[in-house]
Amino acid sequence: MRDLSGFAGHYGHWGWVAIIVVIVSWMLYRYAAPKGWREWSGAGLIQAFIIALYAEMYGFPLTIYLLTEFLGIDLPMYAHTGHLWASLLGYGPGGAMTEMLLGGAFILLGVVLLIAGWRKVYQARREERFVKDGPYGVIRHPQYTGIMLAVFGQIVHWPTLITLILFPVIVLVYVRLARQEEREMVSRFGTAYQDYMRQIPRFFPRRGDWIRLIDTLSM
Repeated sequence: MRDLSGFAGHYGHWGWVAIIVVIVSWMLYRYAAPKGWREWSGAGLIQAFIIALYAEMYGFPLTIYLLTEFLGIDLPMYAHTGHLWASLLGYGPGGAMTEMLLGGAFILLGVVLLIAGWRKVYQARREERFVKDGPYGVIRHPQYTGIMLAVFGQIVHWPTLITLILFPVIVLVYVRLARQEEREMVSRFGTAYQDYMRQIPRFFPRRGDWIRLIDTLSM
């Protein structure tokens, strides 16, 4: 195993792990607002993702340990600060910076989309209607898209073995949850919601509509 003593100052900060997990979890439950058991199951998976991510970010580099100890991969210094893709693919420090910026962009877009979707849903619940304006005028499930983008951004920025395993499971759970919600909305609103489904894609904008989606976030 490669000597990790040079990186000891970066890890072992379990107090930071606890603080950041609490803050990020609060944002999750505040803006994802799970209701039924299906939504709670999705939120639980994201909670596990959050704990696994920050435990490796500031606590103990489990993924680095496994890769170096069991696979014998000799990783450069920047791998130990989260830049695993650049290390494994040989992109170097420039690639490490690129993946950090790219991952951060996905995370920011995902969080903003989650909050914007929550605001629209909160207003609609008070007015007893379904939302079809703002980001909902571009995609049917902006909150779930926001969650997927934010989680994907973390995979780009700071991949770990556990979060890589959890990511496809999270996507699958939210795809199933979206389908279930759509059946409930059709049952409640009938042909009006069916027409909306035919006009608006489920998770990702049609080609050329990404700018329009971003424009709705500033409204």
